[in-house]
Amino acid sequence: MKVLGIDHPAIAAENVEKLAEWYCEVFGYEKVFLHPKPVWILKAPDGTLLEIMPKDDTARPHRTTWTPGWSHVALRVEDIESAIAYLDMFQVKWAGELSQAIGGGKVRNLLDLEGNMLQILQRIP
Repeated sequence: MKVLGIDHPAIAAENVEKLAEWYCEVFGYEKVFLHPKPVWILKAPDGTLLEIMPKDDTARPHRTTWTPGWSHVALRVEDIESAIAYLDMFQVKWAGELSQAIGGGKVRNLLDLEGNMLQILQRIP
């Protein structure tokens, strides 16, 4: 067996439609498939996929960047300063200051509409 890469991350959402719309509006995803459950498959401008699915009744645990398990999704941007200014127009909730990224570059944490941690990341060669 040979793994080709990650097909998609998935987010269990309180409001599937509202969160899917937010990712489309803020990050330029497009809706490509709707399952009646409802589950949305979204496609980013580079063709990568994101799944938005309904959450169950499990309480949301408190998480930090370093909490065990999957931590966050990092979205690569060309110009992090421009990305920060753009996201400020949507009044995103920042979860940290601009800092040096592990492996090189700059990174800043933010939360999506439902409090899921994201990063914007600019890799600098």
